[in-house]
Amino acid sequence: MRPFKEIKANYHFTKEDEEILIELKPAMEKRVDRVVEAVHQWINTTESARKIFKDESLKLHVMNLIKDWFIRLFSGKYDNTYYDYLIRIGQKHESVGVEPHYLIRALNIVKNSCIDVLCDEIELCSERERYFIAINKIIDINLDIINSSYIEEEIKSYSIAYIARGKILRLGEIFSQITSTVLVMALILLTGAVIYLCGRDIYQIFTGKIEQNVITALGSVLILWVMLELINTELSHLRGGKFKISVFVGVALVTTIREVMIATLKHDSIEFIGALVASVLVIGIIFWLVKKTEEDRR
Repeated sequence: MRPFKEIKANYHFTKEDEEILIELKPAMEKRVDRVVEAVHQWINTTESARKIFKDESLKLHVMNLIKDWFIRLFSGKYDNTYYDYLIRIGQKHESVGVEPHYLIRALNIVKNSCIDVLCDEIELCSERERYFIAINKIIDINLDIINSSYIEEEIKSYSIAYIARGKILRLGEIFSQITSTVLVMALILLTGAVIYLCGRDIYQIFTGKIEQNVITALGSVLILWVMLELINTELSHLRGGKFKISVFVGVALVTTIREVMIATLKHDSIEFIGALVASVLVIGIIFWLVKKTEEDRR
């Protein structure tokens, strides 16, 4: 399977599309029963589809799953958890023998139902078009991932090499998740140490030279702020968010600034302070370039 970010990029699925889908959530949740009923009627009037749902309780269960899936279309949370959810749908379809044709037809009915909802809710054609483009993208992405997962699952049953490759990839993913979790725990421990350092520096404000200790405490607070940013970045990465290199450059920048402040208070040599200031300038430029690149990629 291709990475989820790559799939979204291929469909030009942007942050704006996510916001549009979130806007539609109240209206779509209100009409979800109409959408599910449209799929239900198609099953009842299609002999080949009707054969799959001989048991009425199974049909009711599937309709509830379709309802949940439809509501999640407009959740605005299209991360790795959502990606895994779609992959499991494809795997389930393959395991019970539901051919991709039925999924394609069902999603076509969902699209048509969404058009009906948009016609009811939005008067201007230009506005409807903007909303429907976003809906079209997310449904096509769903179809792409689910069918790819279905085909991949089918291949697995015939190819020993593919099974071995899948296990290795899965092992790599588990190892990556464990390593990321360990990294978060290490950052938490380091942040605890920085909190202690910050508390000690603040305490020394009242027991020593106020000017020097205030600057030292301020430097410790800056490092604490950066450590919190590091933890938030890693947690976001674990949830499927983008990895921000700028945060790590920020750590170097803040640390160097702190050293400049301390060196100035200690009246170190001009050459040493000048070297630190030059370092701040270089790291600052690198930070600005990295930050600008990250913002441009959004």
